[in-house]
Amino acid sequence: MGRAMDRKTRDKLREWAETYNDRTYFREDPIAFPTRFAELLRRGEACLQDVEVAAVVAGHLAWGRRCMIVRDTVRAMDEMDWHPYDYVMRGKYRDDATSLHRTVKWSEMAGILGRLREHYLGSGTLEDMDTERMRCVLFGSKPDPKAPNKKINMIRRWMVRDDGKVDLGLWKNSSKDELVIPLDVHVYNVASELGLTVRKQKDLRTAMEITDAFRDIFPGDPCKGDFALFGYGVTHSGKNE
Repeated sequence: MGRAMDRKTRDKLREWAETYNDRTYFREDPIAFPTRFAELLRRGEACLQDVEVAAVVAGHLAWGRRCMIVRDTVRAMDEMDWHPYDYVMRGKYRDDATSLHRTVKWSEMAGILGRLREHYLGSGTLEDMDTERMRCVLFGSKPDPKAPNKKINMIRRWMVRDDGKVDLGLWKNSSKDELVIPLDVHVYNVASELGLTVRKQKDLRTAMEITDAFRDIFPGDPCKGDFALFGYGVTHSGKNE
C-alpha cells in the first residue's frame, strides 16, 4: 500500500477533482469524440452504439500526445463519415498496412471494427462485455491477468460515471464504485509522487492500489480521482490552476 496521506494532500486532491472535472479541460481530448455523439444522442440524432464505437476508436488510439490522438481519431471518424455505428454494421472497412496512429495500422482498426460488428449482431450494447472479453474478443489481445487494461478502464469511466460533467453516464447497469483507475505512465508517475502507490510495476495490482486509495477519498466513486491526478499534472507543469 502507499504511504498514509496527510489531510492537506487529501483536501488538495478533492479540490483538484472538483476543479478539473470540467469539460473546459477536455475539449481537445479523446473523450471529445464519444461526447459529441452523446450530445447527438440527447437530440435524437445518434444512437448509443454511435457513442460506444466512438469511445472504442478514441480509446484505442489514446496513447501519445493528445493533439496527435485527436488528429488521428478525426481521421478515423472521417473514414466513417461521422456515422460510426452505420460504418461498423456495413462491414466494409479500410484495411491496409498504412499507419492510422503511431504503430496502429488501419488493418488493426478494421479487425476491431469487425469484432464490434459481430458483437452488435447479438447485443445492443458493449456494456455487457466484461474486461476480459473486451481485452481478448474486442481488442484481440492475449489474456493477461496482470494487465492494467488502461484503455478499457478509461472507456468504462467515460461510459459509467454519471455526475453530468465530463463523463457520459450512459451505461446504467454498471456501478461507478467498481471502476478502476485507467493506469498509464503519466497516471502512475503522479500517483507515485503523491504516495498513492509504492509499487514499481505498472500493472493491475498497482491500478487497484491507486483506486483503493481514491476509494477512501471519493467513497463510491474512486475514478473521480482521475481528475485529481489530471489537476496535479496541470498545476505542477508551470500552468495556472
